Amino acid sequence: MSTQQQTSAAHPNVQKLRTLYADLSRIGEFVADDMVLHTAHRELCRDRAAGRVVGKAAAATHERELIRMTGGTLRMDVQHIFANDHFGAAFGVLRAHLGGASLAMPFCGVWRFRGGLITEHWENAYDVASVMAFLGDESGAPPA
Repeated sequence: MSTQQQTSAAHPNVQKLRTLYADLSRIGEFVADDMVLHTAHRELCRDRAAGRVVGKAAAATHERELIRMTGGTLRMDVQHIFANDHFGAAFGVLRAHLGGASLAMPFCGVWRFRGGLITEHWENAYDVASVMAFLGDESGAPPA
């Protein structure tokens, strides 16, 4: 049995994810030019490629569109973040308010890093169909 000593200093990728979840519109600051974002609604898409967002600019547009679709109320209430040089994971609750309705959905974001930059991200919501219905898009089509 081996033990690992815990250190008080967080890994730099933990700090990146904390900053990013506090303001999703900043994703472009932390990703590689050719990053791939696998959307939460990918499982609802007939065409698997429709659930992929490729490139820094496209990922930034995707995040801004999610914020816009919630009228600017989207909040990622992060409960736990873990990361090392290669991977990161964040667990929490996605919260939004829209038209008098509220959404509180557990999520797990998985991240892949290379050279300190995010190269891949998998969005995961506990009930994607409910999130899409809340946003008014039951088709599973990626946000424009």
